[in-house]
Amino acid sequence: MLARPLVFLAIALALAGCSGYKRPPSAFHEVLTQPYRLDSSDRLRVIVFGQPDLSNSYVVDQAGYISMPLVGNVAARGRTQQELAGAIAAALRKGYLRDPDVSVEVDQYRPVFVMGEVQAAGQYPYVAGMTVQNAIATAGGFSPRAEQAGADITRQINGEILNGRVPITDPVRPGDTIYIRERLF
Repeated sequence: MLARPLVFLAIALALAGCSGYKRPPSAFHEVLTQPYRLDSSDRLRVIVFGQPDLSNSYVVDQAGYISMPLVGNVAARGRTQQELAGAIAAALRKGYLRDPDVSVEVDQYRPVFVMGEVQAAGQYPYVAGMTVQNAIATAGGFSPRAEQAGADITRQINGEILNGRVPITDPVRPGDTIYIRERLF
């Protein structure tokens, strides 16, 4: 008599262990309300007013820098657009321009990656306001075997890589990796 409830308990625990559900940490969603932080592969439009030779598009390299004429490498990774503009202006003040007025805009965000049970897994351009569902649509939609209720997202926040399972209506950030699981039945 006692064996039957123990068998059901064992099966329930085994299935719960297979689900792999991991609620995202609080920082996962808090980052959505914070200013955007630059990282590798972001393409920036730097405008130095009155200096057309310095105004150009620059890509943040793998090391996290942009390379500009006169000032050389300027650290961009982890900075906001305003912080980077201030750093460029400070570098230009050191013997090049008296009072530089610098503006930094994101021309193209780093891509998102969609993997797992989608029609065409791969790297896709990030679009402002993108949700998990938009990213899946960009990847050709769900495969017939896809678990469609949620997605696993890997997101880098302040140099730390965090993972979490979210509904498909959740927003995506540039650089996120979205993984769609295969459904069990």
